[in-house]
Amino acid sequence: MQNFTRKIVNLMKSEGLYASQGGPIILSQIENEYQNVEAAFHEKGPIYVKWAAKMGVELETGVPWVMCKQIDAPDPVINTCNGMRCGETFGGPNSPNKPSMWTENWTSFYQVYGGEPYIRSAEDIAFHVALFIAKKGSYINYYMYHGGTNFGRTASAYVITSYYDQAPLDEYGLLRQPKWGHLKELHIVIKNCFTPLLQGVQSNFSIGPLQQAYVYEEGMGACVAFLVNNDSTKNATVQFQNNSFELLPKSIGILPDCQNMVFNTAKVCYGFIPCYELETKNN
Repeated sequence: MQNFTRKIVNLMKSEGLYASQGGPIILSQIENEYQNVEAAFHEKGPIYVKWAAKMGVELETGVPWVMCKQIDAPDPVINTCNGMRCGETFGGPNSPNKPSMWTENWTSFYQVYGGEPYIRSAEDIAFHVALFIAKKGSYINYYMYHGGTNFGRTASAYVITSYYDQAPLDEYGLLRQPKWGHLKELHIVIKNCFTPLLQGVQSNFSIGPLQQAYVYEEGMGACVAFLVNNDSTKNATVQFQNNSFELLPKSIGILPDCQNMVFNTAKVCYGFIPCYELETKNN
């Protein structure tokens, strides 16, 4: 493993691909969900985790190293979350010096022969993306955003030829609506809130029995609020800063100025489907 890892890192360095060299690679990953099998190796499991982390860091890629689903990832390696609902399931980074990162947001799931395709709704994906950001999440990577095709024996055992065909872009690169459009609008809203999200102070408080507010306020007046309705069956009317807002079941309303709701994760809108008016800023 060490020889392979060193070979790949040196290859990336030789092409100037790391962000520290001006390239596009911003993260390095060592191991993948090893914690799922770590117990089978008894006392050797934790020793291996420490060795792998140290080995990776010593290769000096100039960008952070991460370990997916490894809650005890040794410093400075960042422990990250994989799954569909990391805003609810992730316990957070194991050090205050590490960011909260979601390395695999599963937009669907691989399909085996004889199995039914796993359909994850645009509303569900958007809800959990918004929730993760609201809870100080700093990075979300979709797995997969673009589906693929496994030819011949390139697939895992029992996995069909199509891979994550239910992703926002299917295996042919075609738009899978409404996922693609709904997430695009969500990304626009979050991007437009970068000042309070990056420079503001977060607070959170209850606004109902199953409702919560997450607010980021920046010293110069920038503010964004995420109003969360965790009730999966009923609408909720909530009061926030002397205004009343209607939240759909299991949804998050985003207020980029803490006054006006411009996006609700359960209200699908894209293209020519009328919804809230979205402002796109050129930064």
